[in-house]
Amino acid sequence: MSVFTTVTPGQLSAWLRNYSIGTLTQLEGIAAGIENTNFFVTTTHGRYVLTLFENLKAGELPFYLNLMAHLSRHGIPSPRPIASLANEYLGVLNGRPAAIVTCVPGNDLQQVDAGHCATIGGLLAEMHLAGASYRAKMPNPRGPRWLRAAVPKVLPFLDQRAATLLKDEARFQALYRRADLPRGVIHADLFRDNVLWDGLRVGGIIDFYFACNDALLYDVAIAVNDWCLNEDFAVDHERTMALLAAYHEVRPFVAIEREAWPAMLRAGALRFWISRLYDLHLPRPGVLTHAKDPQHCQRMLEQHIAREAELLRLFVT
Repeated sequence: MSVFTTVTPGQLSAWLRNYSIGTLTQLEGIAAGIENTNFFVTTTHGRYVLTLFENLKAGELPFYLNLMAHLSRHGIPSPRPIASLANEYLGVLNGRPAAIVTCVPGNDLQQVDAGHCATIGGLLAEMHLAGASYRAKMPNPRGPRWLRAAVPKVLPFLDQRAATLLKDEARFQALYRRADLPRGVIHADLFRDNVLWDGLRVGGIIDFYFACNDALLYDVAIAVNDWCLNEDFAVDHERTMALLAAYHEVRPFVAIEREAWPAMLRAGALRFWISRLYDLHLPRPGVLTHAKDPQHCQRMLEQHIAREAELLRLFVT
């Protein structure tokens, strides 16, 4: 992710004395994403990922780090936080809360097929089931309160047509209730670039720092919005049905989730449209920056609104 806080090899070498993972041999900034400062760290014991948290507060971070440890213990391929000599996952480096985790193998994919989508659907359901025994709670940081605050800030950067769409959809989602849907711990950002493939298998799911408690179906919708989209910004039938069917086999959907499906797809598109607008037009300074195209999510939202009946027919129950 973008490097907002610089770290020198000397500073990191001193910090690593708090851990039993060897001595530093290489430090490399990771230049993708927008939320935290990440580095690849290679030591005499192996390869790790160091994260300095730019927005999240120290009091919030145990939820995420303990969740990663919990999922890893339950067999979900994900980074495992490394405890310090004081048996703490969280430290402080250059004035920022910091943590170091194992580096999972593999690379993300730009092109995916129905087989990849089926794998992701089944793994997402397994992650939801594993998360059911995780007792800590975290309200969605990109939920209704954030939506109300962010919309007025990004509206001035839109033309009239896009501004009307944004206001109308924000109003629709504010009125839509999803508290009665099955809920639990969700990843909330399961895009293709957050899944690393080691050959034909998933080497690891990464970037849990938007994880929270929300509707499980919302997590599925976010995944479909990225893994199953065509070039015209409509969902691909084969990939969508493969992902949903594989998920359903592990955690069967209930009837109310079918009715909520189009609204959840729209909610996922809206959330990332707003955050991308914010990152593009109101960025924080960083050494490396990476802002994704917000129009991608706008067009996706327009397609979801226009194709509601088609989206319902694709849903597996």
